[in-house]
Amino acid sequence: MTSERTRERMIQRLIDQGIVNVQVLERMRQTPRHLFLDEALAHRAYEDTALPIGHGQTLSQPYIVARMTEILLMSGANLDRVLEIGTGSGYQTCVLAPFVKSLFSAERIRPLQEKARSRLRQLAIRNVQLKLADGTFGWPEKGPYNAILSAAAPNKIPYELKQQLAPDGVLIIPVGDVDQTLVKVVRIGDSDEFEETNIEPVKFVPLLAGVVR
Repeated sequence: MTSERTRERMIQRLIDQGIVNVQVLERMRQTPRHLFLDEALAHRAYEDTALPIGHGQTLSQPYIVARMTEILLMSGANLDRVLEIGTGSGYQTCVLAPFVKSLFSAERIRPLQEKARSRLRQLAIRNVQLKLADGTFGWPEKGPYNAILSAAAPNKIPYELKQQLAPDGVLIIPVGDVDQTLVKVVRIGDSDEFEETNIEPVKFVPLLAGVVR
């Protein structure tokens, strides 16, 4: 279930689906996705599907993790300081971490955060800071950020997240309720103006307020 052949099939699917960034494909190949699932689901880790991780949350399908990472890398944004909304299992965090100098990740559900912390430690990923927090407000104390990536979908883009972007910063976020679209938001210089680009239809869990301890 975790064989090299199984992982290579996943990589070939990503290529067939349009992922072209070689660095992203190699990181997806190297990241042990099965470690981010409970043992009962580990045999499905390299399928092209989202999988449950408990608490009504999911491990995003490999394609969307690769796609969001690729968009961020190809945006031209400086990736010194990056904020992730929705740590979840820690899988997207793990994929993104090597490309980032300092990665800050907010999660609202404590049991998920604790599991993610353990996995990141197990994989010797040391450039990530985790916070138990309502992601709709971001993490203003650590900002501004060169990039923000959200793994949950609000009905509309939170004003607070846009305000935490550094000049020319990039926000990648799914937006919508039933029908969701992945959106790229770019801050225009250091102004309070933003350019929004719709990328493609997606399906994410909703971005919810509050903290679950």
